[in-house]
Amino acid sequence: MTLAITIGALIAGAVFLMLQRGMVRIVLGFVLLGHGVNLLLMSAGGTFRRDQPLLSFGSAEAAADPLPQAFVLTAIVIAFSITIYMLTLAATGTDDDTEDAS
Repeated sequence: MTLAITIGALIAGAVFLMLQRGMVRIVLGFVLLGHGVNLLLMSAGGTFRRDQPLLSFGSAEAAADPLPQAFVLTAIVIAFSITIYMLTLAATGTDDDTEDAS
């Protein structure tokens, strides 16, 4: 239950920040969204119900599926690279279309 509340709070905070007009807030919202999705992927793997994903510590039927963990590692790398790219665009951009001209 706590994991579901944490995922919901991260996704809600991400949506709130992404709807703001500042580019840095949009990037922070994207970071929160990435963390929320990573937690969702890890919880979908069901690692808390199963043994370690190594066959030398148990049987194949009780071993956890390592595929969600691989998905999360890939998602972390992709989210980090996109975040760096977005921050570079925010820092070097002279024309920010998200801010008011006033």
